Amino acid sequence: MSVDGLIGRAEELKALDALVDGLPRQGAALVVRGTPGIGKSALLARTAHRASGAGCTVLRASGVETETHLPFAGLHQLTRTVLDRVSALPPAQAQALLAAFGMGKPSPAAPAPQFFLIALATLSLLGEAAADRPVLLVVDDAQWLDSPTLDVLAFLARRLGAEPLGLLLGVREEAPTPLDALALPELRPGPLGPDDAEALLDAAEPTLEPTLRRRVLEGAAGNPLALLELPDALRRRGTAADALVSPAVPLTARLERAFASRLAGLPPHTRSALLIAASDDEGAVDEVLAAASRLAGTRIGPDAFEAGGAPALVAVDDRRVRFAHPLVRAAVLHAASPAERRAAHAALAAVLDGRGDRQAWHRAAAGGRRDESAALALDRAAERAGARGAPAVALAAVERALTLGEETSARGRRLLKAAELALELGRTDRAATLLQLAAPLEFDVPARARMVLLREALETDVSTSVPRLRLLLATAEAAAGAGEPEPALRLLRAAARRCWWSDPGRELRERVVAAAERLPVPELHPELVYVLAAAAPLERGTTVVERLERLEFRGGYDVIGAATLGTAATMAGAYDHAGGFLRHAAAGLRAQGRLGLLSQTLVSLSFTAAHIVDWESGLPSVAEALRLAEECALPRWLTGARIAKAHFAAVLGDLEAAQTAIGEAERQGLTVANPSNLAFIQNTRGLIALAAGRHAEAFACVWRVFDPSDPAHHPYLQTVAITTLAEAAVSEEHRALAREALRRLDAASAATDVRMIRANLAFAHALLADDEEAGERFRSALALDLSRDPFTRARLLLAQGAWLRRRRRVMESRTPLRIAKESLAALGAQPWHERAAQELRSAGEGGAQAGPPGWDLLTPQELQIAQLAATGLSNREIGQQLYLSPRTVGAHLYRIYPKLGITSRGQLRERLGPRG
Repeated sequence: MSVDGLIGRAEELKALDALVDGLPRQGAALVVRGTPGIGKSALLARTAHRASGAGCTVLRASGVETETHLPFAGLHQLTRTVLDRVSALPPAQAQALLAAFGMGKPSPAAPAPQFFLIALATLSLLGEAAADRPVLLVVDDAQWLDSPTLDVLAFLARRLGAEPLGLLLGVREEAPTPLDALALPELRPGPLGPDDAEALLDAAEPTLEPTLRRRVLEGAAGNPLALLELPDALRRRGTAADALVSPAVPLTARLERAFASRLAGLPPHTRSALLIAASDDEGAVDEVLAAASRLAGTRIGPDAFEAGGAPALVAVDDRRVRFAHPLVRAAVLHAASPAERRAAHAALAAVLDGRGDRQAWHRAAAGGRRDESAALALDRAAERAGARGAPAVALAAVERALTLGEETSARGRRLLKAAELALELGRTDRAATLLQLAAPLEFDVPARARMVLLREALETDVSTSVPRLRLLLATAEAAAGAGEPEPALRLLRAAARRCWWSDPGRELRERVVAAAERLPVPELHPELVYVLAAAAPLERGTTVVERLERLEFRGGYDVIGAATLGTAATMAGAYDHAGGFLRHAAAGLRAQGRLGLLSQTLVSLSFTAAHIVDWESGLPSVAEALRLAEECALPRWLTGARIAKAHFAAVLGDLEAAQTAIGEAERQGLTVANPSNLAFIQNTRGLIALAAGRHAEAFACVWRVFDPSDPAHHPYLQTVAITTLAEAAVSEEHRALAREALRRLDAASAATDVRMIRANLAFAHALLADDEEAGERFRSALALDLSRDPFTRARLLLAQGAWLRRRRRVMESRTPLRIAKESLAALGAQPWHERAAQELRSAGEGGAQAGPPGWDLLTPQELQIAQLAATGLSNREIGQQLYLSPRTVGAHLYRIYPKLGITSRGQLRERLGPRG
């Protein structure tokens, strides 16, 4: 459509001009959404022209329906003119981006590049370009981009702001894309009004006869493309023209017919060339002409695109064939018979020899029957897509291979592979369907183990835990018997996780542990340590800690091993051992771009930090976990992050934020009846009530973790919840109930020497003891090593001081109360600090309130950035760690300095204090 097609678009042009004018100051995104022919392309073209004239770098791409199976094809099209800047990127990012484009030097041993590393590399590449002048990305027909490219654009759209980087997208009405979830600002150009429609038609067809003019205006219904195309089509169709203006036929279909009417009068060679071009996914002229010649059985040259009315349908520029409008391509394809379309794909497959992915897809489209060799070609294309970090494209290839394949054994393999890819993409419904199709097939032992593990990944309802547990055990034993210890150990890990979610009884838990210990794997294998911790955290907790301590000393575990060991430590209650493993895992996962696993690890790290009130690592971990779990669509881990946020907020005294966060966690977490989630929620609700001084409410919340008839009952998390229960037990009735719960927990925990569990039990004994025993109980508890659990120690001292004061031992009470007050102030535990101050005043000793430390003035993300900057990292290095652009990091620091009352980076370490 020419610029004349912008008649009547003043409001849209004003909004687009504002986007361009604002780019030097702030990045932004805008979606132009509308029906075919409404003028999206004209608006995008005019904005690109204006941005270029204003000194911006304009990078353009157009989605093509036939390219959706080519991984990162759209991203390559968008960035190809700035790829000379790749050398300026950090090596890991440069390698990931080049691998995604199939341009690197692949190593058979190299893992597939992670999507988020590719996305971060794209952000860095565009940031390099934007350092010279603002960059505007213009993407037309974005709904037809390949899915990996759309995901990268969504990643970029979430991070626009500080960079002078704009994103302008044209999207067809009612065409869903991953960008929809971001709720980006939209322009929705509608039909032209009567006056504007007449002005556009008169500008294009000034001599149109009145009768035809009236029919065009009625049939076009204000659609600019229809106003420009219908006059010529109506003249050609003559008596058959009614279908082009009938309101009973959708306008899109009428426009296709208008374009199709031009095809009939074209020479056969031109029609062959157009059919090949419409079927092709790249449109290279030489390639199209070679395939068209093969299709026609005679040589076809470039003049085929100049014959008759072809120039109105296609243009050849930059050695590529480009259709005047996507509806032209659709019209060409719809005008051909199925046999003609298959023949076109066969011709393209023949000339694409050596172009594996494209040839495989054209070969698949050319077949009208099953063809195992074509299916195998798609299998190889799927492997290449996976190696380039494009699981969605790999899934499409495997599913297409399923429709073509002939061999039953290969069908089972493809179904399992497709289910794995669907799970990786979060498409659980599709994965379940694929596994249901695989269920009747015969599999060997390793494949059967693989299928059971895939089903386990879909099954989170603990109401089926016992039968699922028995299936996992039986399959693991079969795998072990077949000499497959690694699959067996993975199955037993899944079984152990179920034991931790919901206690199936001692007999089944012991079977899981015994089966794991019979496997020929090293005793320090992270998965084996996990099985012991999850299946028997109290019975085998001492063994778990002993192995963790050996692993801490010798190292030798990889990133995934570190994450596994950190999680095992939390399950066994050894939070003081978890942090080191989890921080090691988080650093490695962040460097590898594995943000889904990183978000899970950060949730575990957040809980670890929450238990010891380590706000310095905990608050940034919570903030990052929330952001990544939401971005990676991990609802279970988002729930965990919200629980941790609520826990921290309660301890720090922000009760409104705590209530909001735990409410969000409960609404989402209750969708799956998981006792561990419910137990964490109830314990945190109890802590919130305790912080607010509502002891009875706190007891009622936490008691649910101890009540065997309650869905939140959890025998292992009782070792964590017992401190809150003991502190909340004020009435005699509640103290009696708490003592009985403590007696049962003592018996269940008799075999464990895990330091933090023993400390929690000692805390509870001190607070629940009769006056005659309390003094000795407090002394015994405080004699334990509480150096790595300062919050428990401070609360214990507060309780001891309050007990001494109530016993009229006022002078003795002041020392523990003073220490408790100072410790709680340092921890930022405001509600408990205020109680300690009140108790101390009641004991006859006053004191000034402590002012807020520097960290208390910052948001969690600002604190994380400030901490990293204080270590000497540059903005670019911080951005690499947090998946932000360097300019965004700089903008945060610009806001941080005045909050802390400093003027330079060098003052950060002193202002924030030493790292713990």
